Amino acid sequence: MIKFADEATITVASGSGGKGCIAFRREKYVPMGGPAGGDGGKGGDVIFLVKHNVRTLSFLRYRQTFRAQNGLPGMGRNMHGKDGEDVIIPVPPGTIVKDADTGEVLKDFSLSRSDKASGSAGALRGKDGEQWVFLKGGKGGWGNTHFKNSVNQAPRFAMPGQAGEERRLKIELSLIADVGLVGFPNAGKSSLLDAFTNARPKIASYPFTTKIPNLGVLTLHERDIILADIPGIIEGAHEGVGLGVRFLKHIARTSILVFLIDLSDENWKNAFSVLLEELTAFSPLLAAKKRILLATKLDLPEAMDRYEEFRALHSGEEVLGISVFSGQGLAELKEAIFKQVTVEEESQADAQESSFEAEFPIEEELQTMNGENPFDTLDQDLPQ
Repeated sequence: MIKFADEATITVASGSGGKGCIAFRREKYVPMGGPAGGDGGKGGDVIFLVKHNVRTLSFLRYRQTFRAQNGLPGMGRNMHGKDGEDVIIPVPPGTIVKDADTGEVLKDFSLSRSDKASGSAGALRGKDGEQWVFLKGGKGGWGNTHFKNSVNQAPRFAMPGQAGEERRLKIELSLIADVGLVGFPNAGKSSLLDAFTNARPKIASYPFTTKIPNLGVLTLHERDIILADIPGIIEGAHEGVGLGVRFLKHIARTSILVFLIDLSDENWKNAFSVLLEELTAFSPLLAAKKRILLATKLDLPEAMDRYEEFRALHSGEEVLGISVFSGQGLAELKEAIFKQVTVEEESQADAQESSFEAEFPIEEELQTMNGENPFDTLDQDLPQ
């Protein structure tokens, strides 16, 4: 079984250009034929390619070095050397490429905006087939043909090819989801994902059944909403207790968070505050996201008895209750998630549009030095 992998360190190198050729025409009845050395081929590029059918970075466990081919040297009769083949590195959407030494973010493949016509306006998506040329191959060297002139008609030198580049990169995967499911172990996250989507996570009656993040797609009102179930959080997770907070980065870009609280647990009163503290310790921005508090397992008598008290304790929050076993409250939860995701994505789209207009004030640029818009007089300048 291939384990889930969300981090890897790799070495990439572009190809060097081929050297130019030193050659001369030597044909019968062609005296003093002159130089005929061809140029070297260009080195291959290092290209990252977004592929939706790639889910993890596990393939990087088996191949950690990616080198493009070098260009071949030029040949006589002005023949160009063959260009080196590019090396293509497939990555899943949500991949972040960093410099392994400095930590600088070089490329974030989750920041490609999807087409609004697809029904996910403002959502962050990595486009399938999106390419990014990270390192360009070295240029091929010139053959001696280029150096012929009136002074030197038989040049005996050519240019070497340009060397390629080599870099060490840290590749990280941040799963792209609209909704993040957060809760203690056995709070019902996997059961909810199983009920809402076609995902089939492992479900059992013992803690930490979920050891890797799981994704599922909830289709509602002709809109696909991606849900992410991460392994359960426990108190002290930000210090490495339990599975720690290693997987919290996978819900860093979600629109909303759903906190699942098991009302049949004895510590149900403090559950939300503990979860919120752990998220705040990891990232205050993550803890500040829009959220829904979800009471689970209401099919159990003790949980149902505590539901109204739970709502009163968190009167300032949006509180819902469900039972995956009986189906109680599932329809209401779907609508609440759809509403929250839609509102949040529209607000993000408006904010990005406002920031674009502030950075590029088109109306101000159209004003002339006299305070007039040049397009206002365009019709007057045209011949009738």
